[in-house]
Amino acid sequence: MARFVVGSLIAVAVVVVGGYFALRSIAVEQAEKETREQVQLQGALVEAAGLSDGVLSGQAAALARLEALVLGRVLDNSLMRVKIWSRDGRILYSDQPALIGERYRLGADERGLFGEGGADAELSDLSKPENRFERSEGELLEAYTTIRTPNGVPVLFEIYQRVGSINASGERLLGALAPPLLAGLAVLLLFQVPLAWSMAQRLQRGHRERERLLESAVEASTQERQRIAADLHDGVVQDLVGVAFGLAPLADDAARRGATAEASRLRGAIARLRQGVRGLRTLLVEIHPPNLESTGLESALSDLLSPLQGDGVAVELSVEDSPPNGARSDALVYRVASEAIRNVRAHADAKQVRVAVAHPDAATVRLTVEDDGVGFGPEVRDRRASGGHLGLSLLEDLARQAGGSLAIQSTLGDGTRVELEAPV
Repeated sequence: MARFVVGSLIAVAVVVVGGYFALRSIAVEQAEKETREQVQLQGALVEAAGLSDGVLSGQAAALARLEALVLGRVLDNSLMRVKIWSRDGRILYSDQPALIGERYRLGADERGLFGEGGADAELSDLSKPENRFERSEGELLEAYTTIRTPNGVPVLFEIYQRVGSINASGERLLGALAPPLLAGLAVLLLFQVPLAWSMAQRLQRGHRERERLLESAVEASTQERQRIAADLHDGVVQDLVGVAFGLAPLADDAARRGATAEASRLRGAIARLRQGVRGLRTLLVEIHPPNLESTGLESALSDLLSPLQGDGVAVELSVEDSPPNGARSDALVYRVASEAIRNVRAHADAKQVRVAVAHPDAATVRLTVEDDGVGFGPEVRDRRASGGHLGLSLLEDLARQAGGSLAIQSTLGDGTRVELEAPV
């Protein structure tokens, strides 16, 4: 919702700024058109009332008469310069006397007017040497048309207009069009905001519904896993334990009778049965982790380590006195320990594993899982993650969501250390 509102405001700003420049462009085009009309009107006035053939030869009287007309009836607050050019680029007259008699190259547009007539207007290029006296005036619009002396000699009549008047025209246009434009945008926003709010509410309701469905799916999965684990524990596991207990007296009896080979085979079978029972119990823990509230964290962690012991790995478990069983952090500690121990069994080739649960303070729990295995570098973890093995990364996210942190330190050949700190 906030992003939508901010985006809408940015869009309004873009429309307003773009509208301003569009209106200014329209104002410039309109000013050029008006300036073309004005230069034709002013040119006709100069041609009829002030221009004589003496201007062509620079006669003082002719220039003085033209000067009086220009200063009295042409120049004003918006028009600040007048120039009259001959076909060969000589300035015959200007209200800036220093320009009279100088010669510059006329552009193609200006030369074309001598044959085609009409008028043209454009923004002045103040870098040109003939415009050096106008540079202090800022941006200017120049317009030119052809007029004729009494003997019919064509000359180019040029005026310069201050662009400030164009800006004023643009501001007038903007002032006239801005209120209805802004009002329309405001009405659009007023219609959009309730719709966006309603859409956000629907999205939130949909998100809550998906969460409820996910919770129901997880609960159903948990119940099914619990049922399977209970069936295995009360069925196959108990049967195998009973068989192992039943074979033990037979092995002892064979040993007493001196049937060494028979006793050896029976004891081997018993060992394999017990190993199978340990494997099944490990599978039960993975299918349905123990109820931490009833069994306690230490007992659950001991069950996690038992498969390592069965593989001949030296294990050490240390759990400090903690809050009552079932503390909110116990589930996170168990999940991190489970993933770390699973990685040790699958990848570490370790000889020793140490698991410790401590409480640096009353509000914090710290889990440390250390092994002396082969370790790994960052590229190995990246490769496993790209292959879909995201266990540790997901646990890091869980730790952050719980307000804690998960640190994983590993060096090739020097083992791995996984450390979790989380609020109790």
